[in-house]
Amino acid sequence: MKLLNTISLFFFFVITAFCQEEQMYIVLLGGQSNMVGRGQFDELSPSDIVRVDNAAQKISIISNGRKELPLSYQSATKRQINFGPELFFGVTLHEKYPNKKFLFIKEGMGGTSLLGAWNPNWTQEMAILSEKDEKRQTTKLYEKHCNVIQSALAKYPNAKIVGMLWMQGERDTRTEVAATTYKSNLKQLIYAYRNDFKIKNMPFIFGQVNCPPRGKYLEGVNIVRDQMMSTEQQMKNVFMIPTSMEDSWHDYPKKPDNVHYSTEGQKRLGNAFGKTFLAIQSIQNIEKVK
Repeated sequence: MKLLNTISLFFFFVITAFCQEEQMYIVLLGGQSNMVGRGQFDELSPSDIVRVDNAAQKISIISNGRKELPLSYQSATKRQINFGPELFFGVTLHEKYPNKKFLFIKEGMGGTSLLGAWNPNWTQEMAILSEKDEKRQTTKLYEKHCNVIQSALAKYPNAKIVGMLWMQGERDTRTEVAATTYKSNLKQLIYAYRNDFKIKNMPFIFGQVNCPPRGKYLEGVNIVRDQMMSTEQQMKNVFMIPTSMEDSWHDYPKKPDNVHYSTEGQKRLGNAFGKTFLAIQSIQNIEKVK
């Protein structure tokens, strides 16, 4: 009888611990170089570093398929050098929900196209048309991202995907075929994530591309920007962070190349993603995402 009582008590504690397991919320992030990020961690103020460290106690990240680590770390002991919008998006979330646990799953590669490497229906033909080199012409970023997400869901079976952040499009402005099909390609991407992970109305937030025209196809930037706006207007639970084309880049400051956001630009971009995310849903609404 004593042994039976001991066994019963053991299972009671196991079941109780399982039932009290902290809810994990997953946010997906994808894109090209401005999602990868060129913000410099060593340029942050001491007060911002404290905010990041506080967020890292509750937020972890899987970046480009690497090991899961606390936000802002690239190894167990080494702080990351560069950062993207995930850093201050995470700070914003943590300061609103300090007791909630989040996992960011981020995939990004500079210079990649939505028509090519990010295409859910990837083909070699489209990759060759839109990507600049052999490495990118053979990379399937959507497939890679989904594989990492599936692995994370297997590790955390009770976790909930609550939204996606997207920062991409500079590459697509450079060719007519990628620019003129950007809206249809973006819609396809959104539907693919929602369908593959069975989240019908998963919130999707993206930044509007605002690089200067490059190369011979000068119309590409305005075409992609317009198609981004049209996508937001036509799709449910899709939200765009608007950007300015003024060459002072006053809203989201840039580096001298006029393409990549500076440390301050990435900080503001992350804050904008966070504010938009919080404006469209609370944790209570997150739990209703289906």
